[in-house]
Amino acid sequence: MKKLLLPIFMVFLTISACQVEKSEEKELSSSIWDEISLPNVADFQAEMDGKKVELYHLSSAGIRAAVTNYGGRLVSLWVEDSTGKPVDIVLGFNSLTEYSDGRNEKYHGATIGRYANRIAKGKFKLNGEGYTLAINNDPNHLHGGDKGFESVVWEAILENDSTLKLSYLSKDGEEGYPGNLDVVQYYKLSGNKMEISFEAKTDKATPVNLCNHAFFNLNGEGSGTVHKHWITIAADNFTPVDETLIPTGEIKAVNQSVFDFREAARIHDRIEALDDQLLTANGYDHNFVLAMEPKPSPEFMARVKGDRSGIIMEMHSTEPGVQFYGGNFMDGSNIGKSDQAYHFRTAFCLEPQHFPNSPNQKNFPNTILQPEDTYQTTTIYSFSKAK
Repeated sequence: MKKLLLPIFMVFLTISACQVEKSEEKELSSSIWDEISLPNVADFQAEMDGKKVELYHLSSAGIRAAVTNYGGRLVSLWVEDSTGKPVDIVLGFNSLTEYSDGRNEKYHGATIGRYANRIAKGKFKLNGEGYTLAINNDPNHLHGGDKGFESVVWEAILENDSTLKLSYLSKDGEEGYPGNLDVVQYYKLSGNKMEISFEAKTDKATPVNLCNHAFFNLNGEGSGTVHKHWITIAADNFTPVDETLIPTGEIKAVNQSVFDFREAARIHDRIEALDDQLLTANGYDHNFVLAMEPKPSPEFMARVKGDRSGIIMEMHSTEPGVQFYGGNFMDGSNIGKSDQAYHFRTAFCLEPQHFPNSPNQKNFPNTILQPEDTYQTTTIYSFSKAK
């Protein structure tokens, strides 16, 4: 009998030890989030344009986020680095005032619309009628105009701890665009993933191109340059631009060029090359072509690894293109959440979208939404740690 009891006792001890170990791991995993400093909700509460502005904290097992309905913008995104320490990888500010007073970069973390990126000379024709938009990036129209979606207050519903629903009605004629455009977007956290999705309907044909404009630094916001980040972009082609950063209409192969990121390379490895396109844009500010039409479900688009943090971010999207911007216009005048200046190339942007100036380029994927159709797009950001 004693011989039988001993193995049973040892099994009991083993199971108990495993349960204690798992409990300690769970407690440790939970406790690391107690140390992070999400922006204060009270610093974002106000009334603008007759609507209430709020800040919402979202959480999942692996990440934490803060989102405000002012501009539908991502304010903070905390993920674990290779040591298990939480790092805020999104540039931004600690209060609504800092976002809205006009002194800071207006697109930090924002929802961009009606049309992300540039439209040449702020003009396009649709169904035989000409439309004129604001020239807010001389001589072109950029990111929806003087008051695009980044500067409006969205209706918000916090559906649960990990899901925020935002909606906005862009009225006919707003910023020069035709049609009443009804937009819904979701921020959803799950495990180590963040999903941003959009859906839109219109009562009149109109150009639509929506995306999020987060400025990322995977070593942590305010931590210095992103030059040594490793980046992969799964694009065989890109769209060259003219001196005003409008695509020429050409779709050019990246092969044997400074735009070939099909294999991982550090951002700074070729950014100072004497290449006409890099000289024109002062670095990377180009649309990379992954497809010529939207995809039915998110597919791999890009991967970036922080050189010091070991944080790896992968993007999957239904969009046919992605704008890679290397922080070329950052000048140190903005002071961020950690009281550090956002200097030249201390962030990068990967903006999943349709191509710039598509309403004026017949060979680019269509961006005109018709009343009988529904605009839909989804981008998923997944996070892991380098081993």
